[in-house]
Amino acid sequence: MKYEKIYGRMTRMIVMDVKLDNFLSFKNFHMNMSYPKKIVGSYIENENLSGYPNFRYKKVNILMGANATGKTSFGKMLMSIFNFMDKKQYDRLTEAIGDTSEEASFSIDFIGDENILYRVETKIAPLIEENYSNKNIEVIVKSMPIRAKDSYETCLERLKNSKQEKHENYIEELEKVTGLSWMFRYPEDYGKARILSTPKNNKKYTRILEYTLKALDPAICKVEKSSEVDNTYIIRTSNKNVIIQDGKMVNGDLLSSGTKAGIEVAGMVASILEGEYSFYYCDEKFSYIHSDIEKAVLAVMINSLEDNDQIFFTTHNTEILELPLPKHAFVFLKKDVNNEEQPIECISASSLLKRNTDSLKRAVENDLFSVAPATDLIYEIENL
Repeated sequence: MKYEKIYGRMTRMIVMDVKLDNFLSFKNFHMNMSYPKKIVGSYIENENLSGYPNFRYKKVNILMGANATGKTSFGKMLMSIFNFMDKKQYDRLTEAIGDTSEEASFSIDFIGDENILYRVETKIAPLIEENYSNKNIEVIVKSMPIRAKDSYETCLERLKNSKQEKHENYIEELEKVTGLSWMFRYPEDYGKARILSTPKNNKKYTRILEYTLKALDPAICKVEKSSEVDNTYIIRTSNKNVIIQDGKMVNGDLLSSGTKAGIEVAGMVASILEGEYSFYYCDEKFSYIHSDIEKAVLAVMINSLEDNDQIFFTTHNTEILELPLPKHAFVFLKKDVNNEEQPIECISASSLLKRNTDSLKRAVENDLFSVAPATDLIYEIENL
Protein backbone atom coordinates (compact mmCIF):
# COMPACT_ATOMS: atom_id res chain seq x y z
CA MET A 1 0.00 0.00 0.00
CA LYS A 2 1.41 3.37 -1.03
CA TYR A 3 -0.68 5.44 1.29
CA GLU A 4 -4.37 5.52 1.88
CA LYS A 5 -6.81 8.24 2.54
CA ILE A 6 -10.26 6.93 3.34
CA TYR A 7 -13.09 9.07 4.56
CA GLY A 8 -15.94 8.03 6.78
CA ARG A 9 -19.05 10.06 7.56
CA MET A 10 -18.17 13.63 8.38
CA THR A 11 -19.08 13.46 12.07
CA ARG A 12 -17.38 13.02 15.43
CA MET A 13 -15.08 10.15 16.38
CA ILE A 14 -12.77 9.93 19.41
CA VAL A 15 -11.00 6.62 20.07
CA MET A 16 -10.72 5.75 23.76
CA ASP A 17 -9.44 2.17 23.89
CA VAL A 18 -8.18 -0.50 21.47
CA LYS A 19 -7.42 -4.18 22.01
CA LEU A 20 -6.02 -6.42 19.27
CA ASP A 21 -5.34 -10.14 19.34
CA ASN A 22 -3.99 -12.28 16.48
CA PHE A 23 -3.89 -9.50 13.89
CA LEU A 24 -0.58 -8.91 12.09
CA SER A 25 2.06 -9.06 14.87
CA PHE A 26 -0.36 -7.95 17.57
CA LYS A 27 -1.24 -10.38 20.34
CA ASN A 28 -2.90 -9.32 23.58
CA PHE A 29 -2.18 -5.73 22.53
CA HIS A 30 -3.83 -2.89 24.43
CA MET A 31 -3.71 0.89 24.01
CA ASN A 32 -5.82 3.24 26.12
CA MET A 33 -6.48 6.89 25.30
CA SER A 34 -7.91 8.12 28.61
CA TYR A 35 -5.86 9.84 31.31
CA PRO A 36 -6.54 10.08 35.05
CA LYS A 37 -6.56 13.80 35.90
CA LYS A 38 -6.57 17.21 34.29
CA ILE A 39 -3.12 18.65 33.59
CA VAL A 40 -2.85 22.20 34.97
CA GLY A 41 -1.39 24.60 32.41
CA SER A 42 -1.34 21.99 29.64
CA TYR A 43 -0.19 23.10 26.19
CA ILE A 44 -3.17 21.21 24.73
CA GLU A 45 -6.47 23.01 25.19
CA ASN A 46 -9.76 21.28 25.95
CA GLU A 47 -8.42 17.76 26.30
CA ASN A 48 -11.81 16.52 27.34
CA LEU A 49 -15.13 15.88 25.65
CA SER A 50 -16.71 19.29 25.06
CA GLY A 51 -19.22 20.03 27.82
CA TYR A 52 -18.08 17.02 29.86
CA PRO A 53 -15.10 18.18 31.95
CA ASN A 54 -14.53 14.79 33.60
CA PHE A 55 -14.54 12.83 30.35
CA ARG A 56 -10.85 13.14 29.53
CA TYR A 57 -9.23 11.76 26.40
CA LYS A 58 -5.78 12.01 24.84
CA LYS A 59 -6.27 14.54 22.11
CA VAL A 60 -2.70 14.17 20.84
CA ASN A 61 -1.02 10.77 20.59
CA ILE A 62 2.64 10.73 19.52
CA LEU A 63 3.69 7.17 18.67
CA MET A 64 7.42 6.48 18.78
CA GLY A 65 9.62 3.40 18.66
CA ALA A 66 12.24 1.65 16.58
CA ASN A 67 11.56 0.38 13.06
CA ALA A 68 9.09 -2.51 12.70
CA THR A 69 7.55 -2.02 16.14
CA GLY A 70 4.01 -1.65 14.84
CA LYS A 71 3.41 2.10 14.44
CA THR A 72 2.21 1.84 10.84
CA SER A 73 0.56 -1.54 11.44
CA PHE A 74 -1.46 -0.11 14.33
CA GLY A 75 -2.79 2.65 12.08
CA LYS A 76 -3.64 0.20 9.32
CA MET A 77 -5.50 -1.97 11.81
CA LEU A 78 -7.50 1.03 12.99
CA MET A 79 -8.32 1.88 9.40
CA SER A 80 -9.43 -1.71 8.73
CA ILE A 81 -11.61 -1.66 11.84
CA PHE A 82 -13.17 1.69 10.90
CA ASN A 83 -13.96 0.44 7.40
CA PHE A 84 -15.38 -2.79 8.80
CA MET A 85 -17.74 -0.82 11.04
CA ASP A 86 -18.69 1.56 8.24
CA LYS A 87 -18.88 -0.68 5.17
CA LYS A 88 -19.67 -3.98 6.99
CA GLN A 89 -17.00 -5.77 4.91
CA TYR A 90 -14.58 -8.07 6.74
CA ASP A 91 -12.01 -8.82 4.01
CA ARG A 92 -9.38 -6.43 5.33
CA LEU A 93 -9.70 -7.86 8.81
CA THR A 94 -9.37 -11.47 7.73
CA GLU A 95 -6.40 -10.62 5.50
CA ALA A 96 -4.63 -9.25 8.59
CA ILE A 97 -5.13 -12.34 10.78
CA GLY A 98 -1.79 -13.68 11.96
CA ASP A 99 -2.70 -17.35 12.57
CA THR A 100 -5.83 -18.45 10.73
CA SER A 101 -6.03 -21.63 12.81
CA GLU A 102 -6.68 -19.49 15.91
CA GLU A 103 -9.43 -17.06 16.84
CA ALA A 104 -8.74 -13.38 16.13
CA SER A 105 -10.46 -10.57 18.01
CA PHE A 106 -10.56 -6.85 18.57
CA SER A 107 -12.34 -4.47 20.89
CA ILE A 108 -12.65 -0.72 20.38
CA ASP A 109 -14.24 1.97 22.54
CA PHE A 110 -15.00 5.29 20.89
CA ILE A 111 -17.23 8.32 21.16
CA GLY A 112 -19.60 8.88 18.28
CA ASP A 113 -22.41 11.28 17.48
CA GLU A 114 -24.62 12.74 20.20
CA ASN A 115 -22.02 11.99 22.88
CA ILE A 116 -22.52 8.23 22.83
CA LEU A 117 -19.81 5.87 24.07
CA TYR A 118 -19.62 2.77 21.91
CA ARG A 119 -17.90 -0.53 22.47
CA VAL A 120 -17.56 -2.82 19.45
CA GLU A 121 -16.25 -6.31 20.17
CA THR A 122 -15.53 -8.64 17.26
CA LYS A 123 -14.41 -12.24 17.19
CA ILE A 124 -13.40 -14.10 14.05
CA ALA A 125 -13.53 -17.87 14.40
CA PRO A 126 -10.62 -20.05 13.17
CA LEU A 127 -10.59 -20.79 9.47
CA ILE A 128 -11.92 -24.30 8.81
CA GLU A 129 -13.16 -24.04 5.24
CA GLU A 130 -11.22 -22.56 2.34
CA ASN A 131 -12.36 -18.98 2.92
CA TYR A 132 -13.87 -16.91 5.71
CA SER A 133 -17.61 -16.28 5.57
CA ASN A 134 -20.26 -14.41 7.54
CA LYS A 135 -20.62 -17.30 9.94
CA ASN A 136 -17.02 -16.77 11.11
CA ILE A 137 -17.82 -13.23 12.26
CA GLU A 138 -19.38 -12.43 15.63
CA VAL A 139 -19.97 -8.80 16.62
CA ILE A 140 -21.35 -7.27 19.80
CA VAL A 141 -22.11 -3.54 19.85
CA LYS A 142 -22.95 -1.77 23.07
CA SER A 143 -23.59 1.92 23.54
CA MET A 144 -24.19 4.28 26.45
CA PRO A 145 -25.13 7.98 26.57
CA ILE A 146 -22.51 10.04 28.39
CA ARG A 147 -23.84 11.90 31.45
CA ALA A 148 -22.83 15.40 32.45
CA LYS A 149 -20.51 14.30 35.27
CA ASP A 150 -19.25 11.10 33.64
CA SER A 151 -15.64 10.14 33.19
CA TYR A 152 -14.71 7.53 30.62
CA GLU A 153 -14.42 4.98 33.42
CA THR A 154 -17.83 5.63 35.00
CA CYS A 155 -19.62 5.59 31.65
CA LEU A 156 -17.79 2.42 30.65
CA GLU A 157 -18.87 0.72 33.87
CA ARG A 158 -22.53 1.40 33.08
CA LEU A 159 -21.99 0.18 29.53
CA LYS A 160 -20.43 -3.08 30.72
CA ASN A 161 -23.28 -3.76 33.13
CA SER A 162 -26.05 -2.91 30.68
CA LYS A 163 -28.15 -5.56 28.97
CA GLN A 164 -28.63 -4.74 25.31
CA GLU A 165 -30.25 -6.63 22.50
CA LYS A 166 -27.84 -8.36 20.12
CA HIS A 167 -28.58 -9.18 16.48
CA GLU A 168 -27.37 -12.53 15.24
CA ASN A 169 -26.35 -11.00 11.92
CA TYR A 170 -23.16 -8.98 12.37
CA ILE A 171 -24.21 -6.54 9.63
CA GLU A 172 -27.40 -5.64 11.49
CA GLU A 173 -25.41 -5.39 14.73
CA LEU A 174 -23.00 -2.88 13.16
CA GLU A 175 -25.97 -0.75 12.03
CA LYS A 176 -26.12 0.41 15.65
CA VAL A 177 -22.89 2.35 15.11
CA THR A 178 -23.10 5.97 14.01
CA GLY A 179 -20.56 8.76 13.99
CA LEU A 180 -17.49 7.69 12.03
CA SER A 181 -15.12 10.34 10.72
CA TRP A 182 -11.48 9.85 9.86
CA MET A 183 -8.46 10.62 7.71
CA PHE A 184 -5.34 8.46 7.37
CA ARG A 185 -2.08 9.31 5.65
CA TYR A 186 0.71 6.75 5.14
CA PRO A 187 4.18 6.82 3.56
CA GLU A 188 4.40 5.57 0.00
CA ASP A 189 5.85 2.23 -1.04
CA TYR A 190 8.40 2.53 -3.79
CA GLY A 191 7.64 0.98 -7.17
CA LYS A 192 3.95 1.93 -7.12
CA ALA A 193 2.23 4.78 -8.88
CA ARG A 194 1.95 7.79 -6.62
CA ILE A 195 -1.52 9.29 -6.31
CA LEU A 196 -1.49 12.45 -4.20
CA SER A 197 -4.42 13.46 -2.04
CA THR A 198 -5.63 16.97 -2.77
CA PRO A 199 -8.87 18.35 -1.33
CA LYS A 200 -11.40 19.33 -3.98
CA ASN A 201 -13.23 21.99 -1.97
CA ASN A 202 -10.90 23.71 0.45
CA LYS A 203 -10.44 27.46 0.13
CA LYS A 204 -7.30 27.58 2.26
CA TYR A 205 -5.54 24.62 0.66
CA THR A 206 -3.75 26.52 -2.12
CA ARG A 207 -2.09 28.93 0.32
CA ILE A 208 -1.29 26.16 2.79
CA LEU A 209 0.29 24.14 -0.02
CA GLU A 210 2.28 27.16 -1.21
CA TYR A 211 3.61 28.05 2.25
CA THR A 212 4.51 24.42 2.98
CA LEU A 213 6.35 23.85 -0.31
CA LYS A 214 8.18 27.17 -0.14
CA ALA A 215 9.44 26.22 3.32
CA LEU A 216 10.72 22.93 1.89
CA ASP A 217 12.11 24.18 -1.43
CA PRO A 218 13.36 27.77 -2.03
CA ALA A 219 13.09 27.21 -5.80
CA ILE A 220 9.29 27.17 -5.59
CA CYS A 221 7.86 30.58 -6.45
CA LYS A 222 4.12 30.10 -6.28
CA VAL A 223 1.28 27.58 -6.13
CA GLU A 224 -1.94 28.25 -8.02
CA LYS A 225 -5.23 26.44 -8.42
CA SER A 226 -6.12 26.12 -12.09
CA SER A 227 -9.14 28.17 -13.14
CA GLU A 228 -9.57 26.07 -16.27
CA VAL A 229 -9.22 22.45 -15.09
CA ASP A 230 -10.99 21.01 -12.03
CA ASN A 231 -8.92 19.67 -9.11
CA THR A 232 -5.69 20.87 -10.68
CA TYR A 233 -2.83 22.75 -9.02
CA ILE A 234 0.20 24.39 -10.61
CA ILE A 235 3.48 24.46 -8.67
CA ARG A 236 5.64 27.13 -10.27
CA THR A 237 9.41 26.85 -9.87
CA SER A 238 12.05 29.29 -11.10
CA ASN A 239 12.29 27.54 -14.47
CA LYS A 240 9.52 24.97 -14.89
CA ASN A 241 6.06 24.09 -13.59
CA VAL A 242 4.80 20.96 -11.87
CA ILE A 243 1.15 20.06 -12.41
CA ILE A 244 -1.02 18.05 -10.02
CA GLN A 245 -4.26 16.96 -11.65
CA ASP A 246 -6.66 14.58 -9.89
CA GLY A 247 -3.78 13.50 -7.65
CA LYS A 248 -1.44 12.69 -10.55
CA MET A 249 1.78 14.67 -10.87
CA VAL A 250 3.31 15.86 -14.14
CA ASN A 251 7.06 16.62 -14.09
CA GLY A 252 7.19 15.32 -10.53
CA ASP A 253 10.88 14.51 -10.89
CA LEU A 254 11.59 18.22 -10.53
CA LEU A 255 10.61 17.99 -6.85
CA SER A 256 12.60 16.36 -4.07
CA SER A 257 11.17 13.51 -2.00
CA GLY A 258 10.66 15.88 0.91
CA THR A 259 8.78 18.38 -1.24
CA LYS A 260 6.50 15.65 -2.57
CA ALA A 261 5.80 14.53 1.00
CA GLY A 262 5.00 18.15 1.77
CA ILE A 263 2.03 17.96 -0.60
CA GLU A 264 0.52 15.22 1.56
CA VAL A 265 1.32 17.11 4.75
CA ALA A 266 -0.35 20.25 3.40
CA GLY A 267 -3.49 18.25 2.64
CA MET A 268 -3.78 17.03 6.22
CA VAL A 269 -3.06 20.47 7.69
CA ALA A 270 -5.76 21.96 5.45
CA SER A 271 -8.27 19.33 6.57
CA ILE A 272 -7.54 20.02 10.23
CA LEU A 273 -7.83 23.79 9.75
CA GLU A 274 -11.15 23.35 7.95
CA GLY A 275 -12.45 20.89 10.54
CA GLU A 276 -13.33 18.36 7.84
CA TYR A 277 -12.85 15.31 10.07
CA SER A 278 -12.41 14.57 13.76
CA PHE A 279 -9.87 11.71 13.74
CA TYR A 280 -6.46 12.01 12.03
CA TYR A 281 -3.64 9.49 11.67
CA CYS A 282 -0.41 10.89 10.22
CA ASP A 283 2.17 8.14 9.76
CA GLU A 284 5.82 9.06 9.13
CA LYS A 285 5.20 11.63 6.43
CA PHE A 286 8.37 13.48 7.47
CA SER A 287 11.09 10.98 6.62
CA TYR A 288 12.53 13.35 3.99
CA ILE A 289 11.70 16.59 5.80
CA HIS A 290 13.95 18.58 8.15
CA SER A 291 13.20 17.99 11.82
CA ASP A 292 12.53 21.70 12.47
CA ILE A 293 9.85 21.69 9.77
CA GLU A 294 8.31 18.57 11.29
CA LYS A 295 8.14 20.20 14.72
CA ALA A 296 6.59 23.34 13.26
CA VAL A 297 3.97 21.44 11.25
CA LEU A 298 3.03 19.26 14.23
CA ALA A 299 2.66 22.37 16.40
CA VAL A 300 0.33 23.90 13.78
CA MET A 301 -1.69 20.67 13.60
CA ILE A 302 -2.09 20.54 17.39
CA ASN A 303 -2.99 24.22 17.69
CA SER A 304 -5.56 23.83 14.91
CA LEU A 305 -7.40 20.88 16.42
CA GLU A 306 -10.96 21.72 17.35
CA ASP A 307 -12.91 20.51 20.36
CA ASN A 308 -13.49 16.74 20.18
CA ASP A 309 -10.72 16.23 17.58
CA GLN A 310 -7.98 13.63 17.96
CA ILE A 311 -4.69 13.03 16.18
CA PHE A 312 -2.22 10.14 16.07
CA PHE A 313 1.25 11.10 14.83
CA THR A 314 4.09 8.62 14.34
CA THR A 315 7.71 9.75 14.22
CA HIS A 316 11.35 8.81 14.81
CA ASN A 317 12.32 12.41 15.46
CA THR A 318 13.42 12.72 19.10
CA GLU A 319 13.31 16.51 18.83
CA ILE A 320 9.52 16.16 19.03
CA LEU A 321 10.11 15.26 22.68
CA GLU A 322 11.04 18.90 23.27
CA LEU A 323 7.55 20.15 22.44
CA PRO A 324 5.66 21.33 25.55
CA LEU A 325 3.19 18.45 25.49
CA PRO A 326 1.90 16.48 28.50
CA LYS A 327 3.76 13.22 29.05
CA HIS A 328 0.63 11.18 28.46
CA ALA A 329 0.70 12.36 24.82
CA PHE A 330 3.74 10.14 24.15
CA VAL A 331 3.43 6.40 23.58
CA PHE A 332 6.33 4.05 22.83
CA LEU A 333 5.89 0.78 20.97
CA LYS A 334 8.29 -1.99 21.88
CA LYS A 335 8.68 -5.26 19.96
CA ASP A 336 10.05 -8.48 21.44
CA VAL A 337 9.85 -11.41 19.03
CA ASN A 338 10.75 -13.78 21.86
CA ASN A 339 7.61 -12.84 23.75
CA GLU A 340 4.99 -15.08 22.16
CA GLU A 341 2.21 -13.84 24.44
CA GLN A 342 2.67 -10.15 23.64
CA PRO A 343 5.26 -9.46 20.93
CA ILE A 344 4.32 -5.76 20.69
CA GLU A 345 3.88 -3.76 23.87
CA CYS A 346 2.51 -0.26 24.30
CA ILE A 347 4.25 1.89 26.94
CA SER A 348 2.85 5.29 27.91
CA ALA A 349 5.48 7.81 29.00
CA SER A 350 3.27 8.93 31.88
CA SER A 351 3.27 5.40 33.32
CA LEU A 352 6.97 5.72 34.18
CA LEU A 353 7.49 9.47 34.46
CA LYS A 354 5.29 10.74 37.28
CA ARG A 355 6.80 14.09 38.20
CA ASN A 356 6.46 17.32 36.24
CA THR A 357 10.22 17.79 36.49
CA ASP A 358 11.00 14.44 34.84
CA SER A 359 12.70 14.95 31.48
CA LEU A 360 11.13 12.87 28.73
CA LYS A 361 14.01 13.42 26.32
CA ARG A 362 16.57 12.39 28.94
CA ALA A 363 14.50 9.30 29.71
CA VAL A 364 14.53 8.32 26.02
CA GLU A 365 18.25 9.02 25.71
CA ASN A 366 18.83 6.72 28.69
CA ASP A 367 16.50 4.13 27.10
CA LEU A 368 14.16 4.07 30.09
CA PHE A 369 11.43 2.60 27.89
CA SER A 370 13.74 -0.07 26.37
CA VAL A 371 12.83 0.93 22.83
CA ALA A 372 16.26 1.87 21.46
CA PRO A 373 17.15 0.23 18.10
CA ALA A 374 19.72 -2.62 18.01
CA THR A 375 22.69 -0.51 16.92
CA ASP A 376 25.12 -3.05 18.41
CA LEU A 377 24.47 -5.32 15.42
CA ILE A 378 25.39 -2.51 13.04
CA TYR A 379 28.70 -1.90 14.83
CA GLU A 380 29.48 -5.61 14.57
CA ILE A 381 29.65 -5.22 10.78
CA GLU A 382 33.08 -3.62 10.97
CA ASN A 383 34.36 -6.75 12.75
CA LEU A 384 33.31 -9.09 9.94
